[in-house]
Formats: sequence, structure tokens, C-alpha cells
Amino acid sequence: MSQQQLKSVWIRFWFFTILSQALLVGSICAQQPCRESSPTALFTIPHQKNELDLNPDPKSKIWMNAASAWMVKDCTHPGDYPDLKTEVKGFWTSASVYFLFVCPYRTLNLFLPPQNDKDRDKLWDRDVVEMFLGDDWHNIRHYREFEIAPTGDWIDLAIDLNKNSYDQSWSSGWQATARIDEKSRVWYAAAKIPLKSVSAAVVEAGTRWRMNLYRIDGEGPDPQRRFMCWQPTCVVNRDPNHVPEMFGTLVFGK
Repeated sequence: MSQQQLKSVWIRFWFFTILSQALLVGSICAQQPCRESSPTALFTIPHQKNELDLNPDPKSKIWMNAASAWMVKDCTHPGDYPDLKTEVKGFWTSASVYFLFVCPYRTLNLFLPPQNDKDRDKLWDRDVVEMFLGDDWHNIRHYREFEIAPTGDWIDLAIDLNKNSYDQSWSSGWQATARIDEKSRVWYAAAKIPLKSVSAAVVEAGTRWRMNLYRIDGEGPDPQRRFMCWQPTCVVNRDPNHVPEMFGTLVFGK
């Protein structure tokens, strides 16, 4: 073997050695939890005077003056999903808080046929967006959960982790709607949630609630699905969503 050929062999050897090490490190890092951020995320939403008819079209008048936040990060591990980057619009009135999710998708994982006339049990086993809201800064394990699927299926629950209670019999009186734009490969979900369903206290400009926003996407068992968080929870070996100590803050603005 000539000196030039020997040099070429060594270059190839070191290249594949370095590549293998990089892939190994990447694989290990992918399994490590992300680092908790402090302070946690904050979303300030504006006030509007009048109640409005719920509409899942982001170009409609209802969302014209809404504030926006984004979901792109994995709940648990470092990294994100740029092709699934989800916009969340929000505002509030004297009686309700409104949210709109704009969700690009790869494929859809749905319960069919739709069932929008009552709670859909285990909705979290399919594509869904979720809102966790609580006004209690002392008993942080008590909050409300709201979910909407691309089909308009929904569920609302009263959560009390101290009692391991996920009460599906509770009814918030909220409104939920959704639509799928197959041509653009985007689905939309909108919610109108009565303030009194979350808090008995009067909500005014400056009020702060504890909140996290989620999107669950993809087919197969949970380890193969994508769990996205507005505020990553960075936990392993437990549900990545029900982590109230890592909730962010919803601020009711002027």
C-alpha cells in the first residue's frame, strides 16, 4: 500500500470514528432531560370590551388584536420541532378568556367519527392541544384542564393532584371549535373559557394565573409521539404535562 493510500485509509478511519462518537453523543443527549428555565414563560394577553363569537380562523376579526405566543420545544428533552411550530393567540374579556391554536401538521391522528356533543374520553391519546389553567398560587396541584382535537372533539377536567383526581364530570361551560385545512396541512382550535370556571375571584388587569399550554402530536405509543410545551417541564419517568411546579404565567393585560 502506497503512502498516499495509507494516508487515505487513516483519514477515513478517523472520519468514521469521529462521526460514530458524534452520533453516540447525540443519542445520549436526546435521552437527557432539558434544563428547567427560570423564570418560567410569561404570556400577557390584552383586554377586549365585548364578547365575540368564537371562530377558528386566525384572519377573522376576533383575533385581530390578540397577543401571540409560540410552542416549538419538546416538553422533556432538548430540541424542538420547527416544522410543527404552533402559534397560540389569546385575549380576555370581563367574562371569558379566548385562545386560538394554529397547528401545522405532518399527519393526523384522530378519533373518528367526531363526538363534539360531550366529553371525549382519553382525547390525549390522539392529536390534541391542551390548556392547563389555575389561579391558586398556594395549592399549585389544583387547576383546570381543557383539550381540543382537530375534529372539534373536546374534554374539560378539574384536576387535583393531591387526591389523584382528574374529574371528567366537572363542566366548565366553555366553548370549543376546530377545523382542518388539508390543503395547507394546518389545523386550528379555538376556545372560549369562562373566567369563573377557573377562579372565583374577580379578574382584572394585572391578574396572574398559573398556566401551561401543550400540543400532543403523532401516531403510535407515547414514546413515539411528540409532546410539545409552551413551558418545557423537563421531567422524566412521569407525565410531562402534569408538572404544576413548572407552569408559566398568564397575565391579564389592559
